[in-house]
Parts: sequence; C-alpha cells; structure tokens
Amino acid sequence: MTEFWLISAPGEKTCQQTWDKLMASTTRNNNLSTNNKFNIPDLKVGTLDVLVGLSDELAKLDSFVESVVKKVSQYMADVLEDTKDKVQENLLANGVDLVTYITRFQWDMAKYPIKQSLKNISEIIAKQVTQIDNDLKARASAYNNLKGNLQNLERKNAGSLLTRSLADIVKREDFVLDSEYLITLLVVVPKTNYIEWQKTYETLAEMVVPRSTNLLFEDQESGLFSVTLFRKAIDDFRHKARECKFTVRDFQYNEEEMKADKEEMTRLSTDKKKQFGPLVRWLKVNFSEAFIAWIHIKALRVFVESVLRYGLPVNFQAMLLQPNKKNMKKLREVLYDLYKHLDSGATGIIDVAMDIPGLNLSQQEYYPYVYYKIDCNLLDFK
Repeated sequence: MTEFWLISAPGEKTCQQTWDKLMASTTRNNNLSTNNKFNIPDLKVGTLDVLVGLSDELAKLDSFVESVVKKVSQYMADVLEDTKDKVQENLLANGVDLVTYITRFQWDMAKYPIKQSLKNISEIIAKQVTQIDNDLKARASAYNNLKGNLQNLERKNAGSLLTRSLADIVKREDFVLDSEYLITLLVVVPKTNYIEWQKTYETLAEMVVPRSTNLLFEDQESGLFSVTLFRKAIDDFRHKARECKFTVRDFQYNEEEMKADKEEMTRLSTDKKKQFGPLVRWLKVNFSEAFIAWIHIKALRVFVESVLRYGLPVNFQAMLLQPNKKNMKKLREVLYDLYKHLDSGATGIIDVAMDIPGLNLSQQEYYPYVYYKIDCNLLDFK
C-alpha cells in the first residue's frame, strides 16, 4: 500500500502520551497500520485571520503541486518508454524511495526557513513548483517534437511496400537514368500474382523493354519489381497494371533527396540520444524537488489546521499512518473512537454541505482529527 494518512491530535499531558495512545489502539493488538511520528518544526503562527485565509490557499497549492508531481513522474515514464520498475527506480526524493522519505520526514530548513512567516514559506513553494511546471512544458514540447518527427520518418521506412519509403531499398543500378526516352518504374506485386506478373508485364503497354523486370525487395505480402519502358507508354502501363492488381509507385530516383532524408533521420536520432540523458536527469532532480515541496505543504496544512482546531499554545502530535489495506474501515472506526471527544459534531464521516472558514472541507469528508491523505501511487500505467 502506498497510501498514507497524515493525522494530528492534540497533546494530552504530553505529545508522547498522544502517540502512545495511538500506537496502543492501532498496532499493538490488531495490526491496523504502521505508524511514524511526523516531525513538524516550531513554525510561526501569525494571526488567526491569516491562518484562515492560508488554509484555503494551501488546499489549492496542495492540488497544484500534486498535479505537477504526477505530470513529472508520468512524463518520466513516457520518456523512459520502459517497464514500471525502471521508472520507480528513478522516482526518488532526496535520493531515497518515497516511502522512506515520508516516514523519515525532516523539514528542510535551508529551502524553507522557519523564521519566515507561513505565508512566505507557501509562496516560496508556489514559485518553485510553478517554475518546474513551466520548464517541464518547454522541455516536453521540444523533446516530443523531436520524437514525433523521428517517428514519422521511421514510419515512412517501415510498413507495407505500397506506402513505405523506398529510398533504403533501391540502388542506382536498378534504374535507367538520364535517358530521354526510357524510364524505370517500380511496381508492387502481391506474392500470389508473381507468375501472372512475369507472364504479362511486357504486354501491359506497348514499348515495354522485354526481360527488363527484376525483383528488388520482398515483404510478407508483396514484392517490388522494376520494369523499364518508353516514357510515352507510362499512363497506359499504369492503367493496365491497376486492372491486374499491380501498383505502380510514384518514385523518381534522386540521390540528393534520398541522401538528405537519411541525413535527417541520423540527425534526429542523434539529437534524441543527446537530449535523452540530460532530460532524464532533469526529470529526476525536479521530481525530487516537487515531491519534497508537496510533503512540506502537507506539513504546513497539518500545522495550520491543528492550530485552527485545537487552539493555542501550539500543542499537537502529527502522526503518519500507513493503513493495512484489509483493515482500513476498522482503522477509521478505531480513530473515531479515539478522537470523537474532540468534536461533538463529527459522526465518523459526514457529508458537509456547510462551509466553515478555515476548516478545509472541500474534500466532503470531515473527521474529529486533522486528516490528509498522501497517495504515493503517482503513475497511471495504461
């Protein structure tokens, strides 16, 4: 399970007692969850008005940063074009896997100095993650264009003989070139019609050069034959060939064009390889940055909601629960019994239509304790 419940409850006589009670109720006898203390430093409280406004802003910021974290991880999966395990290996926060980072969370004092106001810290995070989002759009756009152009060229060089590029199949010596009267055509013939072709190609039009056909290439369904004839017989030959299910390809041998196509393909392929390494490195670094920012927002939200609900002086214990999947319903019931005294109005889970300022109830779920979900399952594999 990569789902965590980040909750807080007021300190009893001490915060350690709050922790011990939770442990006794959820792990000692019944294995409902794996728990860790979640360390939030002494942040600046500020005024009640600011806290109420900040509660709503942090909810929006939480959604935005989560969306960026998911975008970066999903784009990593797209770029690696690889298995799930390979992608997970690259999705790290501060060099460790996400579960380890969350369960051992330590506030980053250098990035988010706690001497700053809560509003300032949230603005630092918003600015940082907006920059990551903008950079991702620009980098993804450039790489996707390159990848798209390369795929188009690769598509041209694959597929059926009826549609694919013939540049890498034919050679100069397959053609009569620089003749005023003669021309070599390329004809796609289904394999079942080879005998028919050999019998009839010389009679499909007047002025076909006898014994001028050669099989140049085969795929699973068809073969590519060359045939030489007089230029003025082209239209007649095309028409008759079509009636016999032979397809004349529009192709003129042009060495410069073919060379340019090959060079373009090599250039795009080289560019893609050149961009791949730095792009993956950028995604790894910025996934880590965005994920760390996201967990700091969760910490800010727990702090703000806990002060709004439990009052001053600041005295609460933040706790991180990793629910046992089979026992989630039971865990909710145990938590409700443990904390229902905190709020006479909460009946386990209620559908809240009213909007209480400062208590972010937009999730339509309200518990007597502060609660936020952290879902580390960030990839949507098709």
